[in-house]
Amino acid sequence: MMTDIMVEAVYAISECQHLWQGKVAAGTTARQALLESDLPQQFPQIDFRTAPIGVFGKKIKDDYILCNWDRIEVYQPLLIDPKENRRRKAQQKK
Repeated sequence: MMTDIMVEAVYAISECQHLWQGKVAAGTTARQALLESDLPQQFPQIDFRTAPIGVFGKKIKDDYILCNWDRIEVYQPLLIDPKENRRRKAQQKK
């Protein structure tokens, strides 16, 4: 007998954050749950079929099977490499 589990999906940009909570069938993958959430409707400009995702800050593959209360996070590409950013800040301090 398949049971439902509770999961969250979150997407954030500088202007806002959107959190969806819902039930999915046990055995649902992270990508499937993300596509079942309301995030694709809230942010139609984002391709949630291919966007990088993670659970609790750890990047995962699409076939990751969710556990009860896992939080799926949708990641955005970095605007600047963190190492380059540190170099720039160090140069400014000199």
